Amino acid sequence: MALLNFTSKSREHTPSPEFADMIEGWSIEVMPRTAAKITDFRALLPAGTRVYIAHIDGTPIEDMVATARRLNMQGFPVMPHLPARSIRDIGTLADWLERYRGEADVRQALLLGGGRLTPAGDFHSSMQLIETGLFDRHGFTHLHFAGHPEGSRDVDPDGSTALADQALLWKQDFASRTDAKLAITTQFTFDPQPVIDWAERIQAAGVTMPIHVGIAGPAKLQTLIKYALSCGIGPSMKVLQKRAMDMSKLLLPYEPTDLIARLADYRAERPESLISQFHMFPLGGIQAAADWMNKHRSVESSVALP
Repeated sequence: MALLNFTSKSREHTPSPEFADMIEGWSIEVMPRTAAKITDFRALLPAGTRVYIAHIDGTPIEDMVATARRLNMQGFPVMPHLPARSIRDIGTLADWLERYRGEADVRQALLLGGGRLTPAGDFHSSMQLIETGLFDRHGFTHLHFAGHPEGSRDVDPDGSTALADQALLWKQDFASRTDAKLAITTQFTFDPQPVIDWAERIQAAGVTMPIHVGIAGPAKLQTLIKYALSCGIGPSMKVLQKRAMDMSKLLLPYEPTDLIARLADYRAERPESLISQFHMFPLGGIQAAADWMNKHRSVESSVALP
C-alpha cells in the first residue's frame, strides 16, 4: 500500500470536519509545578479530558500524588508517568502505586524508561515494570506506553527504531494477559510523515494498540527548538528549521494546525490506521494549549478515553 506523502504539500491546510473530530478526546500533559499555576482546570478543559502528569527525575512522589489527587477531585482522569529508571526497586513501585490508588484514585499510568541515563535501581525499562504484575493487582484500567516515531537514543543508540519497535511487539503480546486497555503515546512531532511511516510499519508487524500522537501546543519558535533539541526530536526538526528561515513566520507563534490537518486527512483516507487522537504537550503554557484545542473542537461534550 503506497504511503500518502503529506510532506510534499506546500499549502497550509484549511481545518476540515475531520480535523475537528480528531481533536475530540485530546489529552494534555502537565507537571506538578505547572499544574500549580492553574487555579481550576475545570475552567480550561472539557469534562473527562485525560491529564498526564510528567514525572521529571527528582520530583518527590508526594508532589505527584498531590497533583493527581487535585485533578481527580476536579473530575479529570489522571495518568501519571511511571519512569522505570527513576524507581529504585519493586518495593518503591508498590508504594507509589498504593499511594496513587489509595490517595488519588489513580487507575491509569504511562509506563516509560525515563530520562535518566543510569537507572536509580533495579528497573531500566517499562517491560520490567509490567512484569511485576502490580498494575493488574492494583486494578489499573489503562496503561499507555511511550512511542518514538523518530527514534530514541535512549533505546536505539544507532538512531534506528529497531529495539523500540521490538519492545512494542512485546507489549502488544501483553495485551492478551491483562484486562487493562493499552495504547501508545508518542513524543511530540512537527512532521506527519515519520509518524505515518512508523504507524504503518508497526501495524504491519502486528501491533494493534491505538496511537495517540504527541503534538506541541502554541509556542514561540525558539521555545520549540529548545525543547526539540533536549528531547532528541529527529527528522521533524527540519520543519522548525524551515520555519526559522521564513521571515513571514519567524516572529509568529507556532500552532499545530497544519500537522493536525494533515494527519486528519490521512486518517480519513485510512480509517484502519492505528492513529486515533492527539496528546498535547503545552510547551507554550497550559492556558494557551487548552484555549487553542478548545477553539478547534467540533462540539462541546465529554470526551471518550480509549
